[in-house]
Amino acid sequence: MSEPRKILVTSALPYANGSIHLGHMLEYIQTDMWVRFQKHRGNQCIYVCADDAHGSAIMLRAEKEGITPEQLIANVQAEHSADFAAFLVDFDNFHSTHAEENRELSSQIYLKLRDAGHIATRSITQYFDPEKKMFLADRFIKGTCPKCGTEDQYGDNCEKCGATYAPTDLKDPKSAISGATPVLKDSQHFFFKLPDFQEMLQSWTRSGSLQDAVANKIAEWLDAGLQQWDISRDAPYFGFEIPDEPGKYFYVWLDAPIGYMASFKNLCARRPELDFDAFWAKDSTAELYHFIGKDIVNFHALFWPAMLEGAGYRKPTSINVHGYLTVNGQKMSKSRGTFIKARTYLDHLSPEYLRYYYAAKLGRGVDDLDLNLEDFVQKVNSDLVGKVVNIASRCAGFIHKGNAGVLVAGNAAPELTDAFLAAAPSIAEAYEARDFARAMREIMGLADRANAWIADKAPWSLAKQEGKQDEVQAICALGINLFRQLVIFLKPVLPLLAADAEAFLNVAPLTWNDHATLLSNHQLNEFKPLMTRIDPVKVQAMTDASKEDLTASQTDTGAAQGNGELAKDPLSPEIEFDTFAAVDLRVALILKAEAVEGADKLLRLTLDIGDEQRNVFSGIKSAYPNPAELEGRLTMMIANLKPRKMRFGISEGMVMAAGPGGEEIYLLSPDSGAKPGQRIK
Repeated sequence: MSEPRKILVTSALPYANGSIHLGHMLEYIQTDMWVRFQKHRGNQCIYVCADDAHGSAIMLRAEKEGITPEQLIANVQAEHSADFAAFLVDFDNFHSTHAEENRELSSQIYLKLRDAGHIATRSITQYFDPEKKMFLADRFIKGTCPKCGTEDQYGDNCEKCGATYAPTDLKDPKSAISGATPVLKDSQHFFFKLPDFQEMLQSWTRSGSLQDAVANKIAEWLDAGLQQWDISRDAPYFGFEIPDEPGKYFYVWLDAPIGYMASFKNLCARRPELDFDAFWAKDSTAELYHFIGKDIVNFHALFWPAMLEGAGYRKPTSINVHGYLTVNGQKMSKSRGTFIKARTYLDHLSPEYLRYYYAAKLGRGVDDLDLNLEDFVQKVNSDLVGKVVNIASRCAGFIHKGNAGVLVAGNAAPELTDAFLAAAPSIAEAYEARDFARAMREIMGLADRANAWIADKAPWSLAKQEGKQDEVQAICALGINLFRQLVIFLKPVLPLLAADAEAFLNVAPLTWNDHATLLSNHQLNEFKPLMTRIDPVKVQAMTDASKEDLTASQTDTGAAQGNGELAKDPLSPEIEFDTFAAVDLRVALILKAEAVEGADKLLRLTLDIGDEQRNVFSGIKSAYPNPAELEGRLTMMIANLKPRKMRFGISEGMVMAAGPGGEEIYLLSPDSGAKPGQRIK
């Protein structure tokens, strides 16, 4: 028998600035199921996490509420911990990045990087709020869109017309914090020299530690060339001060992943059998797994392994990336009541319903997962109540009535028990690969076979016949044993159902290896209903409560880790048809695409629209870090847009794109056969 594995597992850190919602819960449930499976198999598996507690947003919210940042993060941590516990997410430790362990480790790692020559310094120019005496991130600057003239737009993009720009392009800029007119000011910043690790990252990202789709995306960034990463922020800032640099603080994303190490170190201090170096040293033989959302891949698959390498620590064994959550096929919406807080869900429904539904939908890839509320009701009711629990409820009464609750010895269908036994390795393999959807399909396939066999034998009919009582007991005893097998397979997903089933079965907590045996001459306890059907009325009540809840309070501006940005209200103001008809949409051939020096988000596109060429600046660099891949592609552009003077040149139109932002931006393309210059009607 092989030695138990030593595994350390983390989920992305929730931001301590808002409530947990069902999009966030996708990740924590996914991680918890995998951790429970490992423990179920007898492996040493430690699951740690923490609240991400630093940054300007937390500092400013605390100020607005009239409390200290420490009070704010303590309040939020209590709320987060309660929500996670109610959803049966069983952390071995849930800590905070604002902890002494994290301060020590962050300083130590920074100093190792600095002393090894991996830190650079240079001056940068930013907007500065003269009243608040602080530098302003783009989201803290508002003004009039330089393109369409809409007021009250953020410092990097216009929500009305979609234009992207530098904060310095805004007309009448104002600080979103104080309302003061910001001024440009220089400041010395500190940069992590990520390009130093280009070769290592090219090798490591293709080592099998990432899903193929993620490795391919990372390869685009690597091929485009890595840039130095700004790891500092100026006071005032809620975080850790950089050693030897008064008034300079670590950017929140530097100390956030180090929070994984800090949470584990905090746990080691309370559990002497755990050794920090055994899991984090360069030569560690333990396994390290991170579960994250696709919106934070660059931090975890580029910056984080490079920091670990540079500071002399081990790198992750694997990073598991999942997609976003949609509800009823659309982005979560406050107005539709589908932006659902974890606590609002728990007020109406059992956590295990959602745990199972997520498991049934989660595959190995990074595709988005849709919580279709009608399908949710149907699937839970059909699979868990109609198939799994139904086996026990069908059989238990006959055993209690006909044999005082004692399971008889014997095996009424060896071919069926052999099929269950033979399926176990494949189910375990699916769990191990984080392909929960395949595991659930295989388990429900077994449940179907068990139900079909019981229906064929019809013990309820046999019970009415003379001399058939032994056959009834044999059928029902096997039925209960098959139910027990299903519970063993489902235990990582449904721990409450498993605990209730163990009480009914009168057995010690079940482990994976128990699937190889059958109960024989065994006394059962009284059977009680193990799970009830979802009432659609409760689902409607949950969405109604979400509308009321989120109308009353707009404080959910917390971290997007694991599920993208929080939903915006759906539609811009209506326009007249004549306004739309005036837009001249043309097919355009991208002749050349290149990054704009000095611009974080812009690409310069040279477009052929048939009878002329146009120069267009487009804020799509984050989605196309290797712009040359766009050359030769057809897209669509607004050709009669008034040219706009930018600090990088004149933009003579706008290309059409869609998506939530970041790397999720998609240039729109016409159907095949389109020619440059054709007007789109």
